[in-house]
Parts: sequence; C-alpha cells; structure tokens
Amino acid sequence: MSRGALTIEPVASKAALKRFIRLPMRLNAGDPGWIPPLISEREAAFTPKNPFFDHAEVQFWIACRDGRDVGRISAQIDALAPNDPARPAGHFGLIAAEDDPEVFALLLSTAEAWLKARGCKVVLGPFNLSVNEEVGLLVDGFATPPMVLMGHDPAYTGGRIEEQGYAKAKDVYAYLCKMSDDIPPGILRRVRRGPAAGVKLRMLDMSRYDEEVVAMTDVLNDAWSGNWGFTPTTEAETDQLGKSLRAVIEPKMIWFAEIDGETAGFVVLLPNVNEAIADLGGRLAPFGWAKLLWRLKVARVKSVRIPLMGVKRKFADTLRGQMLPFQLMDAGATQARALGYQTYELSWILEDNAPMNRICVSLGGRIYKTYRIYEKALA
Repeated sequence: MSRGALTIEPVASKAALKRFIRLPMRLNAGDPGWIPPLISEREAAFTPKNPFFDHAEVQFWIACRDGRDVGRISAQIDALAPNDPARPAGHFGLIAAEDDPEVFALLLSTAEAWLKARGCKVVLGPFNLSVNEEVGLLVDGFATPPMVLMGHDPAYTGGRIEEQGYAKAKDVYAYLCKMSDDIPPGILRRVRRGPAAGVKLRMLDMSRYDEEVVAMTDVLNDAWSGNWGFTPTTEAETDQLGKSLRAVIEPKMIWFAEIDGETAGFVVLLPNVNEAIADLGGRLAPFGWAKLLWRLKVARVKSVRIPLMGVKRKFADTLRGQMLPFQLMDAGATQARALGYQTYELSWILEDNAPMNRICVSLGGRIYKTYRIYEKALA
C-alpha cells in the first residue's frame, strides 16, 4: 500500500496545540516506561503563560500523513542562553515521532531552516523548552519510568536524530539512590557533630514562601553559573515553578543553609509526582486532584527527586561550604525516611561536573538514566 504525502504545519491554534500535546500519548501508549503528562500542565508550559516566552522566540510544528499526526518538534531561540557571536546557537526540542526516518528528516530540517533564517549557525537539543526545564534525549535507562520533570523517549529516537547529522554535545546523568544508603562514615561523623560555627540549617518556611523562592533563585543562579549551557533562571520562572509545586511539595524536605546569616545553599527533595499520576491519563478532572493529593499526602509515593541543589560559589571552596551539600542532603533524607520514602533521584548531572558526580557516588548513587544533548552545525 502506498503512503500519502508527508506534510508539516505550524501550530497556530488551540486545537493544534492540543494535538501537539496529545501526540506522544499515542506514540508511547504501549511503552510501560511512559507516563502521560498532565494535559493542563503542558498547555500552560507551551503558551505565553510560561515566563520562558518572555525572553525566547518559539515555534511548534506537527508532521502529518494520511490524516494522521506522525511527529512533532519545536524550535526556540533563548535570548538569555549563552552564545558565541561567531556561532550563534538555537535549540530544538519536544521531538516525538513514529519510527520513520522520513518523518525525522522533515521535522529536523524544518526546525533547522527556521533557526537558520534567524541567524543561527548551530542547533542544540533537545531542550523542552529550556536548559532549566527538561534537558536531553533519553539514550539509556528505558526500562524504568521517569521521575517528575524528567523526560522519556522511545529507544529508536536517538538513532533517527543521529541519521540527520547530529552528534553528541554533552551527556547528563540521573543517579538513583536508596534512602537507606548513608553518607560515607568519615563525612557522616562530621555531619552529625552539627554545623560549624556560623552555619545554620533550617527547613523551608511556608509563611515566607515567596521570599524563600527568591532566595532559592539567588543561590541557584550563582551556584550554577559556571556550568556548561548555564542560562539564568528569572524570578518569574522560579515564581511560576514555585506556585505550580506549592500544593505537592513537602516543606520538611526542603532545606536551606545559612553562613554568618547569609543564605549560602539549599536542597529540594520533591515527591515523585509521576508515581501518583501514572494512571490518570493526563487528566485531573473530575477526581484527579483528589487522587493526586491523597496519594502524595496520605498514601505517599515511595520516591523523590532532587532537581535543585546548590551552594553559592564564594562558599563552595571553603571548609564550611564543602560540608553543606552533605549536611543539606542528610537533613532532607532524614525527613524523607521518616515520611516513608525509599528511593531518590539526583538529576540532572552534567557528565563532566566532577564535584557533583563525586557527591552522587559518595551517597551510594548509581547512574540509571543517561540523557543526551545533540549538536549540529547549520551550513
């Protein structure tokens, strides 16, 4: 049977955006590792409700054949992302398609042409939508579902992207740890002696939630500023994330460290919402919110993710600062164990971030998922 012509269309309506969001649900329906995202959350993330759109130009497309949606992709240029004036870069993201080289070729060439028309010389991705959201394509660790705010892709996707001339730019890791694994004995003894003079550990103060979010942004942008691909998180972006997570966070698992009265570091242990929404089919209505909150607050999921941790750079190389990651982790993990959580993920970690990789290994972590960021020069 001959196949119809393959076409591609820009997403230019609410109806098209709904098709764009739902497409991966059909493509991945038979994958036991796939967890349908909440449709309402995706709708907010892919429209100007997302503060990312304040500093980025974004376009979405859907590929179609025989009246059926067969692929999707985004292209975006983030004004805050690091850039080499000699080789200005744009990004692609949100790629999902049937296992068909023709579909991948059309999706990627369309995104490349859009970026090239806007002066880009290099394309990197996938970023869904920015380096501060979902990063990279899953290339190892397909057997287990992703944790909250992490991606999941069919195993064939990486090969199809590479067929179009893309090569690895950077890998990022997700480490899995058991709550029962402890900090190395020598470090643990130092942690359990209590904070050094001038160091104070404290839990998130929900009565000052907005101020706490600002302090977190401050530390995050300072601590991560030397990392590859670093793009500052705006207060609007952190504020939006804080609001979206307020109902599901556990304050006892978010800790700050102060040195001489200054906020010096923090850690966030986030309940793995994906565990709670796996059977909701992407919908919260009519009883999804009740189910979600009951599972998170009463029945409790068993895993957490650590998406955010940082220590200000001016403290990182001091004796007091070097202990903060372990002290913060110990404080958060102690509370998590008491609440019944069993495992946690540290992610994402750049492959060449030696200090963080050492910390993850010292905590008993093993790399169980690898995500790849691809790169291609635009001729």
